[in-house]
Amino acid sequence: MQIASLADIRTHFEVRGPATGPTVLFINSLGTDFRLWDRVVARLPAHLRLIRYDKRGHGLTTAPGGAYFMGDLVQDAGRLLDHLEARDVVVVGLSIGGMIAQGLAAERLDRVRALVMSNTAAKIGTTEMWDERVATVRRDGIEPLADGTMERWFGRRFRESEPLVVEAFRNMMTRQPVDGYAGCAAAIGETDLYESTAALKLPTLGIAGSEDGSTPPDMVRETTELVAGSRFHLVRGSGHLPCVDNPDEYTRVLTTFLHEIGHL
Repeated sequence: MQIASLADIRTHFEVRGPATGPTVLFINSLGTDFRLWDRVVARLPAHLRLIRYDKRGHGLTTAPGGAYFMGDLVQDAGRLLDHLEARDVVVVGLSIGGMIAQGLAAERLDRVRALVMSNTAAKIGTTEMWDERVATVRRDGIEPLADGTMERWFGRRFRESEPLVVEAFRNMMTRQPVDGYAGCAAAIGETDLYESTAALKLPTLGIAGSEDGSTPPDMVRETTELVAGSRFHLVRGSGHLPCVDNPDEYTRVLTTFLHEIGHL
């Protein structure tokens, strides 16, 4: 277990691979910890330096009370890269992780080389929608959201063929700290990254799932196309977490992108 004291929180993270290897940072979605990436990390080349962490309010990382802001989450990621002295990093972010990745690319080009925006957008939903979700979680906990979330997270075929995995991710979601889930949900609600993402000039890949009920493919594609020269890939049959329900294709697309930009 690796813990770093970074400003006002203690961040749980993992680094695997050689210290001198090309570095990839993974940022997880709302309601998950860094185990989200287990199936991808296990399939990537061993010479890569792979960094995963539990974002603010999730997993074993500190969960402060109150609303969080996207700037807090971006700074947390930047501070971790500073702590690890990581440079020329390819940042892979999913959902809110993809929003954090966009913000990190805009603010920390001294650390970031390329961007993978997975199942995300410059703006997700409306402020009112997220305010309602925050109120529900603070009143009733995360449990009432879980079943509907599983339908958005995973494609139909995966839900039918891998019920134990779906159950495990349901448990992961409902066991996150309420303060962390609500705080990050509030951060999503107040965020619109359109202008800063449209100004990015770095290699960028967008990944979407055809059955994603949280960030539909057109939403992901529109955000990806804000970055000139970007690439886009649709994982058919996958939901909001294609790194889980189709890890072979996800890893292949990611590895191809790393190869194309000379990061392998």
